[in-house]
Amino acid sequence: MSYLEATHDLYKEAALTPNIGLCCTANPIWELPGLKIPKIMQQMNYGCGSTINARDLTQNPKILYVGVGGGMELLQFSYFSRQKGGVIGIDVVDEMLEASRKNLVEAEEMNPWFKSEFIELKKGDALNLPVVDNTIDVAAQNCLFNIFKEADLKQALNEMYRVLKPHGRLVMSDPICEQPMNETLRNDERLRAQCLSGSLSINEYIKALTDAGFGTIEIRARKPYRILDTKNYPTEELIFIESIEIAAIKDPVLPDGACVFTGRAAIYYGDEEYFDDKKGHVLVKNQPLAICDKTARQFKELGRDDIYISGSTFHYNGGGCC
Repeated sequence: MSYLEATHDLYKEAALTPNIGLCCTANPIWELPGLKIPKIMQQMNYGCGSTINARDLTQNPKILYVGVGGGMELLQFSYFSRQKGGVIGIDVVDEMLEASRKNLVEAEEMNPWFKSEFIELKKGDALNLPVVDNTIDVAAQNCLFNIFKEADLKQALNEMYRVLKPHGRLVMSDPICEQPMNETLRNDERLRAQCLSGSLSINEYIKALTDAGFGTIEIRARKPYRILDTKNYPTEELIFIESIEIAAIKDPVLPDGACVFTGRAAIYYGDEEYFDDKKGHVLVKNQPLAICDKTARQFKELGRDDIYISGSTFHYNGGGCC
């Protein structure tokens, strides 16, 4: 059985019988005015974080969500895009599509503002999206891409890039791991399907996104997720897995590389009212400016003793240098 077949079977089981322990979402459920989420959707919330961010979802965006789960994030996305077919949900598992469709009917009964027609459910594969080029404002996936092996991950990211409009956003939540994993873990198809043994490091994840052509990367959150211990898993050392929330923007990659925001800031504390590097970066005295890692390197190369550069917090929420 291939890892994709193992993944299909696992999520078929999770659609037919909700598996509350399958993933451990580190985020509280969004509590927005007038939004009520059916309990069954919460039980089928098979993600490791959240892909819902209000600043991505202005002006009635066209949204694509791949890997529908129980429909909870579809419902949350439609809160911001209340139009027929404003949200497209794609899944390769028939049973998951049917479960999501059923759960959305219940959501419609609980939420006077919501209509099931806001969401268009389609059977489809992340490696060959049934979506026209350059038509999506915000694409999202939660705890799906970490399952893919290298060639399939590259294809999935290329597909997301293809369907996004220029400056569109790919918003994701996935497990990551900075420790090496042995081949037994890496080749365990069930553990990969459970969003554990396919976890990449942050740098590998960022490289995969920039290789696909995304010119701006935002790391928005980094949180503890799971432990692979020596008693229950085939490992001789304790392995710590985290989850990240990340956005990749379909901006051009500049000649000097992509802009990657990891939560760093620059603060100017010199004698003047501001510092202007003549390259588009103005630092007002004693006011922090969020900067990408590339700008941080450029500031350090200036050798000034009146600019402080913070380390990466892996929490970025806008207002950056680029």
